[in-house]
Amino acid sequence: MDNRKLKTGVAYHGNRMPSHYREDLKEIVRSDMDIVVHMFSHTDWDRHKTVMGDIFKMTEDAGMEVWVDNWGLGGPPGDKSHFLAYHPESHIIYSNGEMAPVNACLNSPDFRAFVKEWIDTVYALGGRTIFWDEPFLPTKKTENGLVYGCCCKTCRKKFEARYNKPMPAFLDADAADFRTETIVDYFKEITAYSASLGIRNVVCVMLGANLGINLDTLDRLCSLDTVENVGSDPYWYGKKDVNPYEFVYRESKKNLDISERFGKDHNLWIQTYHVPNGREEEIIPATQAAYDAGARTILAWGYMGSESNDYRANNPLRTWNKTVEAFRRIREEDRNRLISEYREKYRK
Repeated sequence: MDNRKLKTGVAYHGNRMPSHYREDLKEIVRSDMDIVVHMFSHTDWDRHKTVMGDIFKMTEDAGMEVWVDNWGLGGPPGDKSHFLAYHPESHIIYSNGEMAPVNACLNSPDFRAFVKEWIDTVYALGGRTIFWDEPFLPTKKTENGLVYGCCCKTCRKKFEARYNKPMPAFLDADAADFRTETIVDYFKEITAYSASLGIRNVVCVMLGANLGINLDTLDRLCSLDTVENVGSDPYWYGKKDVNPYEFVYRESKKNLDISERFGKDHNLWIQTYHVPNGREEEIIPATQAAYDAGARTILAWGYMGSESNDYRANNPLRTWNKTVEAFRRIREEDRNRLISEYREKYRK
């Protein structure tokens, strides 16, 4: 009998008014969700810290889990990194010598210290689960090949010590391996610190190549004992000739095979932003695909079709209605499955 509890949830950002959130929270509760992922950016830290503590508490008082998102602390995804205004020497440097204007180097000791201070703040505000959102390292196409970061002085020294040669000018197998190891080493230190405070660490990786971490390298992140939950976001809008059920099922299954092999929990995301008019219905088979693949923690990005952002759905309300419908359908299926299993076990 599969006793894993189905959990659904949603990412919430774009509003910092508790009176407004109180009304949105009622809608999320009516939609029978279990988790709200709250962004906690550097701007939130500076300007909305107490407010965010209130919002976290409101969410928990409504009976839902709070996951705190490290939104843009070191640059995209999310806000641009304010940290770099204080530590310009910590910018990511591409292999051609160019500076990445909004991305912080994960090997920077100052950046790691900054993130630990952020973790302390999350803990003080009551956050007990951190959602580490889409870690990656940037690349840039050129006429001669793919240049990549980070190749700052610190990274060059680390690379040379590891591979006994200078960093290559363009991305190759050794550079790709080093980038993955950089991300893993960063999380080894950072999640050990958060775990020491009693905080649960949840990571979500993007699909795609040349990111440093994705489903092909997720096993290396799973090797960390302090990472309890590993997930991904098989977003399909924007891809050509993709069947949403087939795509989400295939990628979810890959994720679940890895997480189960390492004994980790999982999180799978359904795209509810950048939804074109007339294609809102695709959210239903995509959600069903994640469930059919075995996912039992399924979340939507984001609330009300992410209407507070420029990447919002074209019809946010219809998108939200389809999101709620999709989640209710899998919840009903899960409930019926459990009842059927109970009947088979106890009515013999």
